[in-house]
Amino acid sequence: MNPIKQSSDVSSPLPRREGTGESRQYTDIFEQCRTMICEHSSDVMNAVRDEAYRRFRENGFPTQKVERFKYTDIARLFAPNYGLNLNRLNIPVDPYKAFRCDVPNLSTSLCFVVNDSLYSQTIPQLPEGVVIGPLKDMARSDYYNRLAGAAGDAVTDLNTMLAQDGLYVYVPKGVRLDRTLQVVNILRSDVDLMVNRRVLIVLEEGAEAKMLFCDHAADDRNFLTTQVIEAYVGRGAQLDLYCLEETHLKNVRVSNVYIDQQQDSRVKHNVITLHNGITRNKLDLTLSGEGAECECYGCVVADKGQHVDNNTLITHKTQHCTSNELYKYVLDDQAVGAFAGKVLVEKGAQKTVSQMTNQNLTATREARMYTQPMLEIYADDVKCSHGSTVGQLNDAALFYMRQRGISLDEARLLLQNAFVNEVIDKMHLEPLRDRLHYLVEKRFRGELNKCKGCQLCR
Repeated sequence: MNPIKQSSDVSSPLPRREGTGESRQYTDIFEQCRTMICEHSSDVMNAVRDEAYRRFRENGFPTQKVERFKYTDIARLFAPNYGLNLNRLNIPVDPYKAFRCDVPNLSTSLCFVVNDSLYSQTIPQLPEGVVIGPLKDMARSDYYNRLAGAAGDAVTDLNTMLAQDGLYVYVPKGVRLDRTLQVVNILRSDVDLMVNRRVLIVLEEGAEAKMLFCDHAADDRNFLTTQVIEAYVGRGAQLDLYCLEETHLKNVRVSNVYIDQQQDSRVKHNVITLHNGITRNKLDLTLSGEGAECECYGCVVADKGQHVDNNTLITHKTQHCTSNELYKYVLDDQAVGAFAGKVLVEKGAQKTVSQMTNQNLTATREARMYTQPMLEIYADDVKCSHGSTVGQLNDAALFYMRQRGISLDEARLLLQNAFVNEVIDKMHLEPLRDRLHYLVEKRFRGELNKCKGCQLCR
């Protein structure tokens, strides 16, 4: 490949060949730049790269005829010609100037990931044995790509094929992180850019950690982000994983999260989309050990032409496990939302308890919501339920509030706030919960959705 240098010296993909499909430009890049990609990465990441390339070359991007991708045209998202920083050229940014969040009293351990690399000056002080660092510096790992590689997902294979760095979090046996680890992902580029970000989280037996990922874009460019998060939660361990997206209309984000839980572990996963362009979130969570419990929540506020697709698969592999899902959407203008959730109860997973709920509000006739909750059960002693609703604001409630002097716009805002607050209130972090209530209200009022003092997206 002869890289085309642009204003920031970021390499551009080869022009897509006619008739070869959207995936061809990415296989061409890997074939011609494999040495460059590997030189700027690590042995652990390079060891699985060729196998991911083989699968991606054979399968390509899925069509919307594939059940898990029916609501988002993945191939179309990857068709444009984005730049790729395969040379690992420095893209200057001072995250402390770009991001100044005033979430009060949250007391997080704050670190920044610029595009796909951990900003070295932000690594917090940690308890003995805890490791937070660049993924490419990891000397060895029995965990990297173990879940993602078995998923059979084209975007995950593409990420594995091209990702050169990411974030590694390791919490040893019995260690508890008292402070929440807040990871601020900042997209920064002078040209349209594709970023392939990787995260590996390992919690040993009895470990506890809370993590908050905040996605922002520092420049008014077209960004395409693939993100793969793998989390291994050991016996009796507890992980709270919160993901908050506040980017812009030019951002395309495809995030795949893979979580494996061992005996008596606890996981809370909460994903909130407040501002975006096109977002596709996939969660594959496996309850592998007896007595494991998970809570999965999602909140979406979308308008204009925004598109948000959440797809979940929770697999109960053994007995006495519990899962609970609640996803809520508020859609305005021509926004499109989709939720497809599946709970799979395998043979022998007796005493399973599972509940899945998806509730949605469409504020206009043009907004579209697609919902598909599913149960697949191969055990006979379980308590499983699922349901979904799509509707508009309650006319009687609006009339009641108008009769008491509340304007129509304010009444709509109050009802929408009350609708999504059920998801936000599931967060254990009280300062973050209070801050999100404030941000959601600003979002419904049409105000700029960012923390006071934040310099992003100006």
